[in-house]
Amino acid sequence: MTNMFIRTRVLLATLLLASASACGKQPAAPASTADALPDIQAGVEAPADAATQPDERLPAQSQAPGAASTAAASAAIMDVYKSPTCRCCEKWIDHVHAQGFRTSVLHPADLDTTKDRLGVLPAYRSCHTAVTKEGYVFEGHVPAKFIHRFLAEKPEGAIGLAVPGMPAGSPGMEVGDTFMPYEVLLLKTDGSAARYAFVGSPADQAP
Repeated sequence: MTNMFIRTRVLLATLLLASASACGKQPAAPASTADALPDIQAGVEAPADAATQPDERLPAQSQAPGAASTAAASAAIMDVYKSPTCRCCEKWIDHVHAQGFRTSVLHPADLDTTKDRLGVLPAYRSCHTAVTKEGYVFEGHVPAKFIHRFLAEKPEGAIGLAVPGMPAGSPGMEVGDTFMPYEVLLLKTDGSAARYAFVGSPADQAP
């Protein structure tokens, strides 16, 4: 039993290190879905010290099956706040570009302060935060298909979606064939969160 326990711990540590390597940073602490959490500040004011790098690439709609079916989502432009050294953030940006979005990339001096201003609580955080011109927030490696769905539905009382931590196998966090099932959370204006989608396999996050 002791040897089995040790092998299990080593396997888990290896998966976490592989995920961190893919993102070029230390892994964020995973968060559980809580029924009651502190109030989310719904403001979306951009920090004054953020350095902006507009990405002028057009949405690759011809490469995105299903993206053209939602005109509003296909035309969406998102500001993405990230560290300049985050490789998995760049891969996630490529993912959303392929699904019809355009982005402006910002590198704030203090990313945690930026997340505070955008209303993203520590329990929900990942390595990057995207914000639409309407003020909806998408935290972490949220698959583009769920961003499309959210923008089409615009759920009442919601500020956006989040994938806490950096699940291996999520968009931008590909590590070989490794895949860790994860939840996409619906962030509400009253400070609570609920499951928006469960991603149990790579097929569940495909366009």
